[in-house]
Formats: sequence, structure tokens, C-alpha cells
Amino acid sequence: MDTAYSAHRAHPPRPGGHRVPAGLRAPFSGRTWREFLHLCLSLPVACVAFAYAVTLVGLSAGLLITFLGVPVLAGGLLGARGLGALERARAAALLRLDVPAPEPLRPAKPGPMAWIAAVLKSGASWRHLLYAFVLFPWALFTFVFALTFWAVGWSLLTFPLWYWIVPSYTGLPGIQLWGDGGTVLYASPTVSAIVSGACGLLIVLAGPWVFRALTQVDRLLVRGLLGPSPLANRVIELESDRGVVVDTAAADLRRIERDLHDGAQARLVALAMDLGLAKEKLAADPQAAARMVDEAHGEVKIALQELRDLARGIHPAILTDRGLGPALSALAGRCPVPVTVHVDLTRRPAPAIEGIAYFTVSELLQNVAKHSGADRATVDVWHDGDDRADGPAGSPEAAGTGRPAGRLMLLVSDDGRGGATTESGGGLTGLAERLGSVDGLLVVDSPAGGPTAVTAELPWRG
Repeated sequence: MDTAYSAHRAHPPRPGGHRVPAGLRAPFSGRTWREFLHLCLSLPVACVAFAYAVTLVGLSAGLLITFLGVPVLAGGLLGARGLGALERARAAALLRLDVPAPEPLRPAKPGPMAWIAAVLKSGASWRHLLYAFVLFPWALFTFVFALTFWAVGWSLLTFPLWYWIVPSYTGLPGIQLWGDGGTVLYASPTVSAIVSGACGLLIVLAGPWVFRALTQVDRLLVRGLLGPSPLANRVIELESDRGVVVDTAAADLRRIERDLHDGAQARLVALAMDLGLAKEKLAADPQAAARMVDEAHGEVKIALQELRDLARGIHPAILTDRGLGPALSALAGRCPVPVTVHVDLTRRPAPAIEGIAYFTVSELLQNVAKHSGADRATVDVWHDGDDRADGPAGSPEAAGTGRPAGRLMLLVSDDGRGGATTESGGGLTGLAERLGSVDGLLVVDSPAGGPTAVTAELPWRG
């Protein structure tokens, strides 16, 4: 397994870091002003989208009696998807939110009626229309609140620069604090400037976090209503996982074919030739023929061992007969590095998961033997989950508890030089992809200098 066990050097911190605290820089940062601009633009956009949605619903409902309402509604939903594309672009530009487009329309057959049916059946189209209705009240609130909050904050903060206007142009000695018709209390301009500036500073400093909280709701709306549905994301993920499984199966078939062609097949061909020569020499030189038969017998033993190794690489018999614990113990016994195996399983997982777990440990131990330079290694296997929910997916046991069946956990650790990573495109990357194809997970903790701990998590499906 070609896995890079290269040492990673830590990058030194860049010189010249910011000396001003992040809280004081936030009101002047580009992110704050982009979010404020997004909140200000939301109201005009929401007004257009809300008017469009109300007009669409009203017009299509009124035209239903003439059978024109359905195509009008379908065309309006397409327009709503167009507005959604503009909103995703606005969120990407101002909020730095990258939301992929929803699943495309897939009409069952060519023709306008098929397109109309595809639009009306698309959940993404209706979510875009719902977005136009939901956005309006929220945008109205955020526009008024954000604009008022920001304007008041900066006005109070800059009040010490223009407080002289109050006595000069209003005819008042200062800002009025109290008045009951007879007694009027004014604050001096200096005190007003200090207090107002302090209050304005607090508001301005709080502004970025307020805008961040408000735009977080916008992010949720865009991601939830204008992006792909969770089901569509799951379909895309399964299609990708299926491709990984197909590629892995094809690679395994090519490996088996190569091993048969270069190993056992070539050896058997040579064996057949040797036996043919021995047969010809049997009458003329019996002793030479006996030596050739003896050599052929040794070749047969080697060929049988190669076939056993190949069969073990496909699926070891001990795994099928005795389970994961004995199979991993046998695997550890063939590793040149001393390996301690701890298996804590009260029952066996699904055969497919059991096989993936076995070959995962096999590849990790090969990695330890070839690249780590370790003196010893440890393999730990356990079941992380509720034993009362260990039934297969959809079984009465699992359905009755309402809890998942848990996960099969594998931990392979060694005291080697470390530096293993899944980012180099090597063996660990391929292993992580294969585990991901069955909803598994691979986590590598391997600092330079070691030790290394690789945790694999697989669905139980027992």
C-alpha cells in the first residue's frame, strides 16, 4: 500500500500579525459591510419576489377554470427558480455562501406537457416559491432593524464631532434629560458628547455580531429552500459511492487476474512442461526423470500456497467460519511487526461489513510493516452502540427501539515515525473512499515523530 509516511513540518506563523483586536476591527471589516449591504438589499428583493409570488398564485388560481392556470403556474414556478438563482448569486457575493443549484428538471419524455409535469412535481420549484413568501416579512424586519441600529450607532459614536450643533442651531443649552412642564434638566454638551460616544461605541462594536446573527437566518433560508433537498444530496452521494465501489471492484478483479497470470498460472505452465520432459526421460533416464518429478512436486506446493494466498486475499475462510476476532489474530500473526489484537464483540456484524473491516485492518497493518518503522502495533475492535438496537436496519428490534444499531469501530495504532495522511492521494486516501462508500469514516492522527492512530468507523448492520 503506497501511503506517504512523510514527516510534516509545521509552518511557522506569519510575521506582522494584526495588533488591533478582532473585536475593534470588526466594524470596519469587509464582511460586516457586506452583510449590512445584504440586509439592506433584502427588502427591495423581497418586495419584488413577494409581489411576483402573490401575482403568480392569484393569476394561476383564477385561470384554473379555463385550464390555463396549470401552464401559467408552471411558467411562474420556472420564474421563481430564476429568482432563486439570483438569490444564490447574491448570497455567494455578499455572504460568501456557496449553495449549489437544486436538482435539474428531468421530464419523463419530450414535449411541453412533460415539462409542465416535471416543473409541478419538482419540490425545488415549490421551495423557491415558498422562499418568496417567507423572505418578505423577515427582510422587512431585518432592513428596519439593521438600518436603524447601524445609523444610531454611528450617529452616537460621531456625536463628539458635531455636538456643537445642538446649542448653536437648536437654541438649547444641551440635550434635554428631563422636563415636567416646570423643571427642565439639560445635560451639558461635553457630558452629552462623552456619554453618547460611549453608547455609540458599544452599539458599533456590537453591530457586526448582530448582523452576523441576522444573516445566519438568511443563510439557513437560502441553503434550506434554494439549494438541493437532503434527499437529492443523498442520491448524489450514493451515486458517487456507487462509482467508488465499481472502481474498487474493477481494480480487485484486475489484481486477481494479474496475480493468477503472473503467479499460479505461469507456475502451472512451467510445471506442465517439466512433467512433459520427465515423461520423455522416464524410459531413457529414470533417475533424471525422478529428479524432475521431485522438482515438480515442490513447484506444486508453491503453486498451492500462492492459490491459498490469493483466495485469502479474496475472502479468507477463517473469517467466514470463525469471525472477525480469529481472522484478525491470524492476520496479525503474519505481520512482521508484533501486533496485539483486542476484539470486544458480542455478536457478528453483517458479512459485507465484516469483510471490509478485515481488509481495512489488513491494509493498515501492511502500511505499518512497510512504512512506519514501528516496533509494535495494536488492533482494537469494538461495537459502539446500544446492544438493544443491534438488529438489522428495518428489523423489529431496531424499529422497536428507535435507535440506530451502532457502529463497528476499528483502531490500529503503532509507535512508528508518524506523518501518515489522507491528503497525499496514497493508500489511505483510497481506503477512506472505500469506507465512505458504505457510510464509513476514516480518521488519521499521525503527528510527525509518531505515534500513529488510525480509527475506522463502519455501520454495524448486524
